[in-house]
Amino acid sequence: MDDATNRFPLEPDAEPGLPLAAVAVAPRTSASRMVADALRAAIVDGRLPPGAPLRQDAVARHFSVSAIPVREALRQLESEGWTKVEVHKGATVAPLSADEAREIYEIRAALEGLALTLAIPNHTEDSLRETQALCEAAELERDPARYVARNEAFHMSLYAPAGRPQLIEMIGVLHRRGERYLRVKFGLPEHKRVSDHEHDQLMRLVRRKDIAAAQKLIAEHLLGTGELLHRLLSEQVPVSDRLGVSARKRGKASAPASAPPASMLAPHKRARRTNG
Repeated sequence: MDDATNRFPLEPDAEPGLPLAAVAVAPRTSASRMVADALRAAIVDGRLPPGAPLRQDAVARHFSVSAIPVREALRQLESEGWTKVEVHKGATVAPLSADEAREIYEIRAALEGLALTLAIPNHTEDSLRETQALCEAAELERDPARYVARNEAFHMSLYAPAGRPQLIEMIGVLHRRGERYLRVKFGLPEHKRVSDHEHDQLMRLVRRKDIAAAQKLIAEHLLGTGELLHRLLSEQVPVSDRLGVSARKRGKASAPASAPPASMLAPHKRARRTNG
């Protein structure tokens, strides 16, 4: 068997698995969460492309953990739609789907329209100030992984005053399911600018407590994004190719899909960045 099939995609020959010694003494749930979060971030920003293998033993070596937290992490990612597991093949990064992207945003439009309607009457100056700051942070963000986190934080802050925890939880799940697709939009700067402008408009409507107009705008904003993503993902040119060109234009090296640099998944070797 080719040794490459036994390696984690982010683990080149030149470097050993990441020495995450602290995980060894951490609770199993913490190790599982750490692995799931790292894999999810790598999928979002393209370091683990669709179809990349996620062998349990290789992932365990890479993060210096046992097989149990890796198995739990992969099970969690599968439930969220990030990975797929096939008999005799194991876990791989799930493919991008034009239909799934559109459906996620259709459901979000319905749920977030309801949440916004319930939230607007309960917003205060303090909550609006916090939401405005999150809106501006998302507009200024240029890193894809950090942008999706900031974008979610802005949206969830808009709906928090609704006081509907189950509704907010469902919206959060859809945001996480859609993170990979949002990165596709991020790779096209002109569309991000339109999105940022719509966020600004939405904030003005929320401040004016114009529920009908705000509900209409959030529906148009999300349905429009869903249709855009469906069109982009339905085109013959692979999205990963377009994003690779975009990354190179930003001065980032394009690594082979089979073995990107392990340093990309080593935040402990750099200053840790916050998601905002």
